[in-house]
Amino acid sequence: MTTTAPRISIVHPRDLTAADLDHWNDLRAATTTAANPFMSAQFSQAVGRVRHDTRVAVLRRNGRTVGYFPYQRGRLGCGRAVGLGVSDCQGAVLDPGLRLDPHQLMRACALNTWEFNHLESGQDLFLPYATGQFASPVVDLAHGFAHYEQHLRAHARSFLKTARAQERRLGRNIGPVRFVHDDRSPAALRTLVAWKSAHYRRTGRRDPFAQPWIARLVDGLAATRAADCSGTLSVLYAAGRPVAAHFGLRSRTVLSCWFPSYDRALAAYSPGRILYLRMIEAAAESGIRLVDFGRGEAPYKNSFKTGDLLVHEGALRTAGPAAALHWLRHEPVRAAHQLVRSHPALKNGAVRFLRAVGTLRHR
Repeated sequence: MTTTAPRISIVHPRDLTAADLDHWNDLRAATTTAANPFMSAQFSQAVGRVRHDTRVAVLRRNGRTVGYFPYQRGRLGCGRAVGLGVSDCQGAVLDPGLRLDPHQLMRACALNTWEFNHLESGQDLFLPYATGQFASPVVDLAHGFAHYEQHLRAHARSFLKTARAQERRLGRNIGPVRFVHDDRSPAALRTLVAWKSAHYRRTGRRDPFAQPWIARLVDGLAATRAADCSGTLSVLYAAGRPVAAHFGLRSRTVLSCWFPSYDRALAAYSPGRILYLRMIEAAAESGIRLVDFGRGEAPYKNSFKTGDLLVHEGALRTAGPAAALHWLRHEPVRAAHQLVRSHPALKNGAVRFLRAVGTLRHR
């Protein structure tokens, strides 16, 4: 095991060299079987292009780089996982066997806190500071789509049968159905964003696309074509117009679902369900071995999934007034959210309240 403390330097993601990018992704390949694109060097660089507070701690020992820790640094040393709010996999990228004092890392980064909400399992440096864990439904495609289709027939036969029937109905009643797995159409992406924004507002939730940095991040990633992080827009067309779409990120072997939506006028045809089935099939054909739906409950995820990964939320805090203030501002709210999520009656009441708020917004 490595025992000598590494030397830590802080850089902006744009200052990472081509060798850094390759080494970062090589470290990921050596420490995990699920190469989630949100943990790639390219994702941190993309966030760095739209947020000036993005930094990367580069860890070196005996002249050799042994790790990278991307983060965002706010006021009073309050740190967050890079892309917090939209990133679905978080943590550090470290050499296997590296032993590191997390508080040493915090001091080097001038952080009093580091907050996370999608920390991946296996991040032993930060897991002791997790305060909650959540399922992230996944589809295992290691044995190909035909094997997955057999799984659906065994565990969700009516779901699969209905999806196939809905696609035939859509073609008969609306027009020829066409699917594009990696669509480069800016117009289709704009349509998806408009659908998704309307959905957030309608359900009383904050629209992330109203934040300029998130809108710019999605546009930037849509143009990114790197093996370890590539923006992928999948679109289902009927009669030549988009009826459902999804924008996500892929690596060589993992597709991370991110922003799905559909034309509400055609909801009776379940276009989102048709889209996902087509998308999973195309992903398998393109070398994807795992589709990650991301944290959060939804009936369609339960129907499609073959299992779950775990992600964690929490915060690493040091001693001092800034860390104490962060605790006071965040922990009571987090505990309240956890209470609501764990009690069905409270959760259903919260959903009804948010929908009522969304209805009022549209009046």
